[in-house]
Amino acid sequence: MKKTIIKKPWGYEEIWANTDSYAGKLIHIDEGHRLSLQYHNLKEETVRVMSGILEVVYSSSRDGKLKSTILEAGEYFHVHPLMVHRFCATQGTDVDLIEVSTNYLDDVERIEDDYNR
Repeated sequence: MKKTIIKKPWGYEEIWANTDSYAGKLIHIDEGHRLSLQYHNLKEETVRVMSGILEVVYSSSRDGKLKSTILEAGEYFHVHPLMVHRFCATQGTDVDLIEVSTNYLDDVERIEDDYNR
């Protein structure tokens, strides 16, 4: 499979696996940037921090209150369908993540976005 690099306003994604069942990505977030606050209807994903310090903003309850957690290299975070979440490089470093997920790559519902997408 040929890898695909997609430039984003916050960094880039490198899709290194894409099958009928699953996908794998390297996600690079430039320091000071963050992805949109979003959720997925069907997509389920797990990310592992490869380098940098990642802030994950998320809501795992129906009350919608956002929480934040900090992850360092080697730590991981699981995102279930409908879980509101945002990945942030707001701790003074670029961040590189590996993401494995179900193959619903276009299943993104944005709630807030710094880049007006």
